[in-house]
Order: sequence, then structure tokens, then C-alpha cells
Amino acid sequence: MKPRHLIIPTVLTLAHGIGNAAPTYAEDVAFLKKNTPIIELADGQARVAIAPAYQGRVMTSSATGSDGAGIGWINPDVIAAGIKPEAEREGLARHIHVFGGEERLWFGPEGGPFSLFFPAGAEQKFENWKTPAVIDTEAFRVIGEAQGKAASFGASIKLPNRKGTVFSMEVERSISLAPQSELAQFCGGKLPDRIKAVAYTTRNTVKNTGTTAWTKVTGAPSIWILGMYKPTPRTTIVVPFVSGDESVLGAKATTNYFGKIPANRITLTDSRLFFKGDGTERGKLGISPKRSKGLGGSWQPDSGVLTLVKIHPSDNPLSKDWPYVDSQWREDVDPFGGDVMNSYNDGPPEPGAKALGPFYELETSSPALFLKPGEAYCHTQTTIHLTGARAALDAISKGTLGVGLEVIEKALP
Repeated sequence: MKPRHLIIPTVLTLAHGIGNAAPTYAEDVAFLKKNTPIIELADGQARVAIAPAYQGRVMTSSATGSDGAGIGWINPDVIAAGIKPEAEREGLARHIHVFGGEERLWFGPEGGPFSLFFPAGAEQKFENWKTPAVIDTEAFRVIGEAQGKAASFGASIKLPNRKGTVFSMEVERSISLAPQSELAQFCGGKLPDRIKAVAYTTRNTVKNTGTTAWTKVTGAPSIWILGMYKPTPRTTIVVPFVSGDESVLGAKATTNYFGKIPANRITLTDSRLFFKGDGTERGKLGISPKRSKGLGGSWQPDSGVLTLVKIHPSDNPLSKDWPYVDSQWREDVDPFGGDVMNSYNDGPPEPGAKALGPFYELETSSPALFLKPGEAYCHTQTTIHLTGARAALDAISKGTLGVGLEVIEKALP
């Protein structure tokens, strides 16, 4: 069944961020529900809000109940404006509907010779960039009934690339709150009593429903998961990586996706990367398969939230040697020499242009999906947000990211 094109009514609510006050999770959800259907998952004070019309996107979450702060970045202006017919779209809506949302499903590669975001023959620059409708304006169907702690969504889609290959696929996306036992194990043992947390796992499965295999000749899509978070002046993104000789492992990070990142916004040590997530200047970086530990995070001393994003190892034996797609906006790249984990800090895409957000992102990708007809692959990710006593957060940060909060705070000017 093909997902229908959903028209979202234009509704505004004064409750969403009155004056300069940041909206609570409850206010975010009330606003969202006036504009699009929302499914909520809850376990104690942990809350997750999901929008089926936005491809089963996690819009926001809270570790401290309905009255706590919403963690995901959402864009009320775009959500309230709704989806207009193609001919009537202006400004950013010609390229993307920036609804926001702290964990959404996309597909790579974004750029390169097999791009999904640039038509054949068009120069790879923002003027020609466009998000495919299947991951922008088309709704996913709800599969079964949401069970309070889990929900599933699906779609049958066709996705053309720059070379003319059309990927026919069935997509299923399940979202579940992580049990406390799993969360405690990931954080190094028992979760301290003084810590509040929300953690959820998404399982994103793609099945090749076409009649031809996806290869290095046709191009191959990748499952791409992106999380948009509210930036603060002191937000620092942290990505640990495998240390070692660059002649063996390659560069520590790709840091030139959108031009060179200024030195005052990024620091690389032998085994760790620090990147400013303040939502004021555009920049993107990536960690390669040889370097990645499948883990990244961010620390916000302003809000007191420690965020961790973890990739689960694949149980698909076919994928152990599959490469990763390169999404750089260039023709002269190795299309299968890309990264596993990325981070993006928003800012104006071009001089004089407006930023998309502002927001910052933590992103993960599956390898290129070299699937034969009938084969499937699942990319699984867990997102964790923790808040509470600084000493307890510091211990969790050291046990996961390998570095304490004070070091993170002093890593960048």
C-alpha cells in the first residue's frame, strides 16, 4: 500500500513557547496534535512523541514527564503552514519541509554520482537540492496498534537516484522504549537514582521489492537516521573513534562536507572529536567505518542534558563487507567511500540565506544496501537522553564517551 500524500491543516497555538519561555514536552505535543496525528509512548516519566505523517518520525521526547522540557527540535512555523501543492511552494519549501524531529528516517547518498537529492545533470548546490517526497511529505501507515511502549510504521516506496535507477522497497520502522535493564547496562551498570532518562530504539528495515539487484553499477541506497536537537550556546558534540595510524585507518574524520570547519569550532585528539553544536554556523563531519565505534553524543551544560546515540551491530552476515555511501555534494567522490556516523551543525546554507533551523544533528547510517530482490536489511539505533545530578552524569559520560563533563566543556573556546 502506497502512503498517501497528507495535507496538514494550518493551526497555530499560543501555548507553544509563550514569550521567551521554552515550551515543555506537553506544550510541544499539544501543538503537534493540533496539526498532525501523534502517537505517544510512555514508561514512568519517559515520554516519546511520534508523527506517522512525517514517516514515523520521533518529534520530541522527555526524561522528566509531560511538564519537563521537550528535547527534540521542532519547527512550529513549517508544521503550522502545512504542505502546499508543488507549484505553490516558495523558499525552503521548494527544497524541504523542515518539520524538525529528533529521530527521522532518510536515505543516502545525499550527494555524489548516485545522489538521491540531485537530478541528473544538475550542479550539486543548494539551489538544485531537493528532499525526495517519500522522506519529506508522504505519510507512513501505522502497522497494528501502538502498545504504549512500542509502535510500528511502514510504507511501499519508489526512490529514483541521479543515474536513473529506481529503488522499489518496502520500509518498516518500529520504535520502542528501551527497558531500564538495557539502559542501565549501556550506562555501565545500575542507573543512578538521581538520574532521569528516556531511551528508545528504532529498527529500520528495508526490503528490495524490485526485480533487479542493487549493485555498485546501479547504485545502492543506505538507511540514514538523523536526530535534530535544540542547540544551546554551550552544546558540544562528542564522537569517540578508534585511534591509530592514518596510513592504516585513514583520516580521523571527514570535516569538509560543506567547506572547512573553523578551528575554533572543532577539536580532534588521538581518539575523540569535539564539535560545536550551537546552531549558528553550518558545518558537517563524519567518521569512517574503520574509525567508528558506533557511538556519539552531546553535552549541554545549559540544559543539563547528556545525549548518547548508539548503533547496534547488524545480525545480517551479508553486510559485513559492504561499504558505506559518500553523501558529499560532489561528483568526484568515491560513491562507496563514506562514513558511518555524522554530525551536522546548522547555519545559513549560502551567504545571505536563512538557516534551516537552527538545530544540531547526530546521524548514523547503514552500509550501502546491496540487496537482491526479496532480501532485507535492518539498521538499529538507540537514542538516550539523561539529566540529573552532575556527578552521576559525569560518571556515565566517562563510561560511555570516555571523557568527563569538565573536559567536554573546556574542549572548545
